[in-house]
Amino acid sequence: MAKKKYVQVGAGGRAEFFYSAIATMFRDTSELLAFCDMNQTRMDYANKLLTGKYDYPAVRTYKSNEFERMIETEKPDAVIVTSVDRTHHTYIIRALELGCDVITEKPMTVDEEKCQQILDAVERTGRSVRVTFNYRYAPHHTKARELIADGTIGDITSIHFEWLLNTQHGADYFRRWHRDKRNSGGLLVHKSTHHFDLVNFWIGSQPDTVFAMGDLLFYGRENAEKRGVTKFYDRATGHPNAKDDPFALPLDGNEHLKAMYLDAEHEDGYKRDQSVFGDGISIEDTMSVLVKYKNKAQLTYSLNAYLPWEGYRIAFNGTKGRIEMKVVEQSYVNSGGDKALEGAVQGVNILVFPMFGEAYKVDFELGEGGHGGGDPVLLNDIFGVPAPDRFNRAANHIDGARSILTGIAANKSIRTGQAVKVDDLVRFYEPSARAKAAGRPADDSKREAISASSN
Repeated sequence: MAKKKYVQVGAGGRAEFFYSAIATMFRDTSELLAFCDMNQTRMDYANKLLTGKYDYPAVRTYKSNEFERMIETEKPDAVIVTSVDRTHHTYIIRALELGCDVITEKPMTVDEEKCQQILDAVERTGRSVRVTFNYRYAPHHTKARELIADGTIGDITSIHFEWLLNTQHGADYFRRWHRDKRNSGGLLVHKSTHHFDLVNFWIGSQPDTVFAMGDLLFYGRENAEKRGVTKFYDRATGHPNAKDDPFALPLDGNEHLKAMYLDAEHEDGYKRDQSVFGDGISIEDTMSVLVKYKNKAQLTYSLNAYLPWEGYRIAFNGTKGRIEMKVVEQSYVNSGGDKALEGAVQGVNILVFPMFGEAYKVDFELGEGGHGGGDPVLLNDIFGVPAPDRFNRAANHIDGARSILTGIAANKSIRTGQAVKVDDLVRFYEPSARAKAAGRPADDSKREAISASSN
């Protein structure tokens, strides 16, 4: 079997997840040809990791303005997009137009205009976009889908979903480029895309109407001043005021962060260690969302980014009972340590409460690896030989769009104070003949069938 050839755009914190997999577990099926980034130092460091840490040949490097030349020269089968969120659409669309398929980090993009451009490009080119929703593959999430699909609690009528980011992981979004909503779409897009995708996946439906509230109530200079803070700094590295701040992340104290960011910032000016209590933060840290779905199920969702523990609580209510899930996750700083610890599960408890019967605990085999054991399964599904999957966990551009559209609608609702109809944001296409012929899940018929089987 011929190896599938890849190039990767964006050599930052999330990039290693993909290129390390190609360089180790999937050498027999996949080949990495090149990196593309605006920062040469960062690409050189990625190559250093490839050769030293993973014993893989160094790949060619191209600056971001050489993207098209890279495609013409390397002739890859697919482009892996791990750049800043606001640039995803640029590389996704041009890669499709140049005849490549795309594998993109979540979120697929950050607003409805860019989302529509991607949908248009897929329709125009007939190529595929894969969105890497690793949480779908975690065994406990798949078990929840199985319980619902098997009708364990009947038709789903409502879901309560509470996600907690703690003061290590949650704070990290306020140090980085994510703090500017133009870059990330805010946490309701960048982070919650995972959560909204899970709900779509679990209940086999699509968001219809969204109402949301959100604010910056903990991070930011003004909130710190209200709590009596008087010592401030612009960045943690080398500043005396950061010495005793538990929220500070000095880059010179971590070899990996130093090499990837501190040593590279002379090229692009990006500072990875900004103060979470500085000015210029335009994203929210406290968010509440109400969603009505096409199948009339209702979601109440909250996300807070400054809590004492990391994890989430979920309750599914149905016509025949209730499922409760509590998950405690390992906290982490992006690129600050072992990748396998990113979202690693410390404890999971799933309980089923039949309407007329005794409650019982659900047994399942806990997965190993990052994101609750989902990472290794996702990577095999992308770069290896995928196993038959009853639950169709592989996510395409339609899934990517529907997950972010809940967050995009929530952002619009926060701005306007009004409920937002998701169908007013973008236009989806009917499945193309090319997509059907290629066997790609570009249509909703499969998902609607799953939904029907679970109700």
